[in-house]
Parts: sequence; structure tokens; C-alpha cells
Amino acid sequence: MPSSHLLLEEPIRMASILEPSKASFFSAMTKIVGTLGPKSRSVETISGCLKAGMSVARFDFSWCDPDYHQETLENLKTAIKGTKKLCAVMLDTVGAEMQVVNKSETTISLEIDAQVVLTPNQGQEASSALLPINFDGLAQAVKKGDTIFIGQYLFTGSETTSVWLEVSEVQGNDVVCSIKNSATLTGSLFTLHASQIHIDLPTLTEKDKEVISTWGAKNKIDFLSLSYTRHAEDVREARDFLSKLGDLSQTQIFAKIENVEGLTHFDEILQEADGIILSRGNLGIDLPPEKVFLFQKSALHKCNMAGKPAVLTRVVDSMTDNLRPTRAEATDVANAVLDGSDAILLGAETLRGLYPVETISTVGRICSEAEKVFNQDVYFKRTVKFVGEPMTHLESIASSAVRAAIKVKASIIICFTSSGRAARLIAKYRPTMPVLSVVIPRLKTNQLKWSFSGAFEARQSLIVRGLFPMLADPRHPAESTSASNESILKVALDHGKALGVIKSHDRVVVCQKLGDASVVKIIELED
Repeated sequence: MPSSHLLLEEPIRMASILEPSKASFFSAMTKIVGTLGPKSRSVETISGCLKAGMSVARFDFSWCDPDYHQETLENLKTAIKGTKKLCAVMLDTVGAEMQVVNKSETTISLEIDAQVVLTPNQGQEASSALLPINFDGLAQAVKKGDTIFIGQYLFTGSETTSVWLEVSEVQGNDVVCSIKNSATLTGSLFTLHASQIHIDLPTLTEKDKEVISTWGAKNKIDFLSLSYTRHAEDVREARDFLSKLGDLSQTQIFAKIENVEGLTHFDEILQEADGIILSRGNLGIDLPPEKVFLFQKSALHKCNMAGKPAVLTRVVDSMTDNLRPTRAEATDVANAVLDGSDAILLGAETLRGLYPVETISTVGRICSEAEKVFNQDVYFKRTVKFVGEPMTHLESIASSAVRAAIKVKASIIICFTSSGRAARLIAKYRPTMPVLSVVIPRLKTNQLKWSFSGAFEARQSLIVRGLFPMLADPRHPAESTSASNESILKVALDHGKALGVIKSHDRVVVCQKLGDASVVKIIELED
């Protein structure tokens, strides 16, 4: 049996494991979000990241100023033009994040069983005995015996570069802690996380609002990653804020689940958000290690059934400094795909890692291999059962398109859409073949000028598993009525041929609206 058709439930021939993987235009159906930073901001490196499979660029405002990120974004635009690879932009907020203030950037050595004081007095110098922090209310939030974790952003979890503290006593506004492991803190930014403690900071801070309304609005960001989302109300407040910023009313909000509060209110948050980011860095500190996988599987299942993109973080930490992932990390990436992830988010690995391009390429190859053994049949039946009957009109069309494509072994599904919703619904059923989302621009006006919509909708599919966008020319009709008239369908088919995903005699499933009716049809290509 060819390795490309194996399922994990079937016996796998050992010889097939040694067969080389076939090259494909799409490195994987699972998308990759790359965080751009010091090691990944040149046009050359970003171009490499795009070619390797990055489809969303994340800009993390926990560090550096908007001018720095603007320079990086301009380089991204140049790289997109040069590579002709689409890429969406994600702004990641700071949120309720506590940080150690290390103005002089001195290296801080902490010894096991010694004591260190956390103080809100930011005027003092950081040392092995005293760590100034950017939050006044820590002393009121913690008590004796509570656990606090400090590490370089993003948390590596390494016992030599991150430190576990136990609260010994509270003295006024200072918190005295006992050091539980020896560690050396280096760099300009250390993040502080109090395990299972409610921190009285707003989810969308004033600094976040300023960045969104200036940098975000200017650059028409596609996604807002809402850090430390704890309640559905956090998402509603962020949406209300975005709705007042012109084009940003179309920006999708991805709720970042980072602590037990977010986990507790997960169902309501999922209902409000456009997508979910499972931030296993912070969450892995709030939860016992043996519970993290349970949350991952449960949360991904809920996202899949809701048809909302799920993004997983912290998969190949060791590639920050190494050219190859550990065996456990490689298996973790594959399991994320098998569990139903839409995208993998790389943080430190591309932000300050030594091998950003190689990391994206490696993760893409692992995802591709896992997708070959993803049991689509079981997933499809489970999703249909979950939706139940009667299905909505759109849901019925989407599931029928996927079923037809699998039955006739279609090479690709082409979906015509304006809002992107129909294409996302098709992708929800996880077809084994790529879905080409042909976004038909709509003419809109604000009573001052006319403009076409569609660019947002096209880019926002770049985070959905198996969905590959194409922005149609509004001058072309959906179907040709004469031999001389070039239709959008013909353009889409030609695009698929150029990409190498369609060839002569292949079958293609097309999903489109004709008048008030939605139609699923099967096309067999001629020579």
C-alpha cells in the first residue's frame, strides 16, 4: 500500500517509512505562524521563511517599539513581492503580563535555597538579591507557599535559564521568595508568571490600545492575538475597540489561552473568538505537566467542532539553538496535527533562534508526514455527527463537497466565496486535498469613496488548515458565457495547474453560488 494512503490504524510497512517524501508545492496543509524578530527580520531571511512555508507573520509587542516592528513589516512586504507568497499579519498584545525590569541588562545568577525579593520599586537595580517588577499589586495577589516562575521571554522551561520561586513572606509591597533551582537569567526581558493566581491587570492594556489604534490601524492587521484572555468579555471588549477603528472591524481576534482562568471559561471564550491560540508556555506552568496534553486534546476537539482555527505553540524549543528538533519535539508536532491543529506558532524559535528558516522547513515536513496518516474518515463522521440534523444549508453544501471530493479522488476543491465563510466550512471537514478559496471581491462604499473588499478575507484563510486563498479579478465572471470570456473558474484552474496541484485528467470539485442556489459539481479536466 502506498505510504501516502496509510492510516495509523493500519499496519505500516517499515519499508514505506524509508521511502523519500514526495515534494509538493504546498509544504503542508497545516499552517505555520512565524514570529519575526532580531534573527528573522531581514528581507533575505523573511523570503526564506515564506518559501519554507510561513503563511502568517507574528509581531510581538511585548518587546521593542513600533518603529522597529514597522521596519520589519516593510521588509516583509518586500519579501512578499519578491517571492509572490501571500502572508498575513498578526499583532500580539502584551496583555496582563508581568515582567522583571532589568535596565542595565546584567546577568543575574540565582542560587538554590537562597532568597530573592520581588519589588515594585522599578528605580532599583536588578541583582541576585532583588528583582524590580512592573506590577504594583503582586504582594496583594500572592500568599505564602504560592509558586512564581521567571524566565527569559519566551519561557524555555529550562532549569538553567528559568527559575522557580516559592513565596516565603509578604513585606508591604515586596514579596520575599525562596529560590527552588539554581539558574542564570540573561537578556533584557524576563517574564514573571504567578501560577494559578488572578492578576488584577486589564487584558487589553492602555499600551495595547495605543499600539492597535496606531500601528495596527495603519497596517490593517489581519489578526489580533489577545494575550491572557481570561473571559469571553475580554474578547467582546477587544471587538468593540476594533469596531471603532475603520478597517480593523474586519480584523479577526484570536484568544490566547495562557492560564487556568482562560481554561475555566474556555467554552464561552471559544464562542466569542474567531480562533484560539493554545499558549502552552504559560499554561504549562499553571497546569501540572501530566495535565497539559488533556487540555490540548480537549481544546483542539472543541475548536475543530466549532469550525474555528486552533493554533498550538511551543513545539520545537530546542531549535532555538539547534539545527534539529529532539525526537520528543518531532513527535509532539505530529501529534498536534493528528489532534486537529490548524497551525503551529513558532515564537523564540524564529524570533531569536539561530535557524528560523530551517525550523519552519522542519516543522512543515513533520506536519506533512502526519497529514498523510490523519484519519479523515473517522474525523469526517465525527464532525457530521456533532453537527447533527437538520444541517444548515451552508453546512450541508460544505460537507457534501468534501464527501464528493474524497469519493471521486479529486485533486483539489475550488470554492468561490466573498466572506470566506463557505471555504472555512469546507476546511472544517478536513478534506485530504487542498481547498483553493477563490475570494470574489465585493464593491463597497463609505459614501466618500468606492472600494473593493476581499484582501482581508483572502489573507485570513492563511491560518486555516488546508485552505489556500486566491483573490479573483472582479472584472471576470464566475463562469464564461462565451469562448472569448475568461472566467474566474478558468483562472482558478490555470492557477492550480501552475502550482502543480492539478494536471490533465484530474477531477476537481467546485463549490459555488448560482443565483440563490449553492452548487457542488465535479469537473474532469481534459488535456
